[in-house]
This record gives sequence, C-alpha cells and structure tokens, in this order.
Amino acid sequence: MYNKYFKRLVDIILSLLAITLLSPFVIIISLLILISMGEPVFYRQERPGLEEKIFRIIKFRTMNFNKDPYGNLLPDMKRVTKLGKFLRNTSLDELPELFNILRGDMSFVGPRPLLVRYLPFYSVEERKRHSVRPGLTGLAQVNGRNAITWEDKFRFDIWYVDKISFRIDIKIIFLTLLKVVKREGINSDSFHTAIPFDEYMQAKNNYKTVKS
Repeated sequence: MYNKYFKRLVDIILSLLAITLLSPFVIIISLLILISMGEPVFYRQERPGLEEKIFRIIKFRTMNFNKDPYGNLLPDMKRVTKLGKFLRNTSLDELPELFNILRGDMSFVGPRPLLVRYLPFYSVEERKRHSVRPGLTGLAQVNGRNAITWEDKFRFDIWYVDKISFRIDIKIIFLTLLKVVKREGINSDSFHTAIPFDEYMQAKNNYKTVKS
C-alpha cells in the first residue's frame, strides 16, 4: 500500500522541502563550477528507470574536458578536478538528483540507476530492480556500495523491492546520512572502484566457456 499510494507523495514533499532548504548550496556549487571549469554546470547521462524507461540523471559536473595530444579525452581519473573530488567525497555532486525525484524519474530510496549498457546482462530476477523507481540511495549503498560484489548488490536491491515499506525507507535514509557525515564508502557511480557490470559478466561468461 505504501509503495502504491504514499511513496510518491512522500518523495514530492521531501524533494520540494530539500530543494528549498538546499538551494543556497546548489547556487554556490554552480558558481564554483562555472568559475573553475566553465559550462556546463550539470552532468547528464541516460539511465534506466521504472520499468526500464530511460531518463536523464542530473549531477553536478566533476570533470574537465582535458584531452591528450591526439584530441582524445584523458581518463576519468585525470580529469576529476579538486572541486570535483570534494563534491564526490561529500556526495554533493548528487544534489541535482532532487530534481529527478521531484520530476518522478527517481525516488529518495530505491535501487541505484545503473548504466543503460548493463541492460542486456541482467537475469530475470535481477530485472526486478526496475519494477520500482530508482533511488538517490538504496539498501546496497548503506551496505557497502562499490565495496561489495555485483551479486550482493543485486541481492540487496531485490530484497528491497520485495520488502519495501515506509519504515525501511526511513532507516535507509538515516543510515545514508550517517555514512555521508562519516564519509564512509562514498564514491560516485560514474567513478568506478569496481569492475563495470557488463565487463564483469563478459569475463564471467568467458570463464565458464573456457572451463566447459
């Protein structure tokens, strides 16, 4: 009942409240990005949402556009600015996702929206993570984030989908705030500390083929 009738209402109220209260930070960060990196201020990327409908996630830009002598963009690690590192370490780069929540693309709590290119590699069970709106934070994020295996990450996502409730959402939000304050396990989804899921599955399938 909560997921069907009240969760979206809670998201609208909380996102409006958060946008209002945090608007000074959004303005200040936007100005700092403009001064240090120029336009654009925001980074947008397509992600699969509810029922795998594609939407554009919004974050603060944390990387410059520096290129090598051949005109190719440098690796991500070399393009993250000092301001960008600070925004990622404090999770402030994800503040613009509040507008995704208000718009209905996302929820405060749910499985994190991953890359579109991962879609062909999900099992039927793993696709259940797309039966709810993706979240700003989720059960996997408060239980290790990129430090846990893909199997464990999806196990947490599916457990959440099956057990979703207001009490669980409040608990996850509280644990998320606690981790942000302690700066535990903070890293951006686009700044991998684990092998990307598609590469992981390809390597796993190749291993099975060789072994058989």
